[in-house]
Amino acid sequence: MSMQGRTRVKVWLVLIGVFLLGGVTGAALDAVYRMRTSAVDSKPGERHARYFEKMQRELSLNEEQSAKIKTILNDARTEYRALRDEARPRYDAIRQKERERIRGVLNPEQQQKFDQMTARKDAERAKHDRDGR
Repeated sequence: MSMQGRTRVKVWLVLIGVFLLGGVTGAALDAVYRMRTSAVDSKPGERHARYFEKMQRELSLNEEQSAKIKTILNDARTEYRALRDEARPRYDAIRQKERERIRGVLNPEQQQKFDQMTARKDAERAKHDRDGR
């Protein structure tokens, strides 16, 4: 094979390698993106629906079973919400006590920064509660 022929083969091999590497990278990034968006951005209602769909698919539920199981899942979801709402004041009281104790250890400058930190945390929690329910 001539020198020009070998060069042509090398160029084609490099192009094919770049193409394959791009495909593998794209597939990996897509998988990471899908995994992160489904885990982080999904709301409880969406997770609930996906779980029910998975049960239907994997257990091959008939219509009667699907209706009964959907009712069971919805009832349990209502009970979970009620339990969470009952426990919320206890969590809030513990959180407030913790913050007061921490503030007692800090100097005034640190207290100010701590108050800013907790305000940001409270805003994140409130946003999560609005979006997630």
